[in-house]
Amino acid sequence: MENFQKELMGARTIAIAGHVRPDGDCIGSSTALYQYLNRNKKRFGIESVDLYLEPFGNEFSMLGAIDEIKHTCDGDQDYDLFISLDCASLDRLGDAVKYFDTAKKTLNIDHHISNTGFAQVNHVVADASSTSEVIFTLLEEEEITKDIASSLYVGIIHDTGVFKHSNTTQKTMNIVGKLINKGIDFSKLIDESFYSKTYMQNQILGRCLMESILVLGGKVIVSAIRQSILNFYQARSTDLEGIVDQLRVTKGVEVAIFIYETNPNEFKVSMRSNGKVNVSKIAIYFGGGGHVMAAGCTMYGVLNDVINNLTPHIEAQLKEFEEPEGAYRFD
Repeated sequence: MENFQKELMGARTIAIAGHVRPDGDCIGSSTALYQYLNRNKKRFGIESVDLYLEPFGNEFSMLGAIDEIKHTCDGDQDYDLFISLDCASLDRLGDAVKYFDTAKKTLNIDHHISNTGFAQVNHVVADASSTSEVIFTLLEEEEITKDIASSLYVGIIHDTGVFKHSNTTQKTMNIVGKLINKGIDFSKLIDESFYSKTYMQNQILGRCLMESILVLGGKVIVSAIRQSILNFYQARSTDLEGIVDQLRVTKGVEVAIFIYETNPNEFKVSMRSNGKVNVSKIAIYFGGGGHVMAAGCTMYGVLNDVINNLTPHIEAQLKEFEEPEGAYRFD
């Protein structure tokens, strides 16, 4: 906490940005830190704070400071301090990278094990459940308002899958308890930001489930959606949240892969593991990143090639759990 506050001292102008296609943790941690800095402007000598995030869905509209987010990077301002949140590498900052490049000081706060340490100061806690959890540890509890707590809570529930993923720890739950004590409406935050779906989103989910296929003897489930289908539904990438997680809970499946087309011959790949496969290792191989059980990357070519390039890596890891041929097993 003290080291973090030292980085803030002397920074009159501050920019905060998260990764492209921001998810719940990115949005939660960013809005939490933005509100904290604005609340403590006089104390740290801050004149202005700007938050840059790409557009996202209405499911996060209940969070504080949402209306103050800048969704485009049109200005040419040079900042004293640029803070990157929940971003594993510089290329994931998108258009906001121009503010990173011209800032006097850069700070990288994250929890991805694949983080490249691209800033002047890097605070990466790989065993934290989320960047929102990391942010909590950097703030004084008495300065965490109900609105800040709501943002942090949303960030944590999204990266832990509402506490069901293996990255949920005792520390995570202790922090969550303290956030709940701030008076947040935790049930509503879960329902509105995580479970609630529009009719169109449910239609897309249903289509992806119906058109999914099983490969590698039923150990891997794959679903893909073309840009033309997204255009038909007038859907954005934010409307696809949760599809890969629903695929993952298919019985007998070790890895779920969800692929959607972003441009001709360009695909965004999301992978989820049930424990045996390190999908982060696969994502990094293809230029992406993430966590052991949740990772993603961008791949190019025709769809069949994308699937065929991914599955050998999964198959190789699954073979490590197979008994050698002819091995004797004592029960």
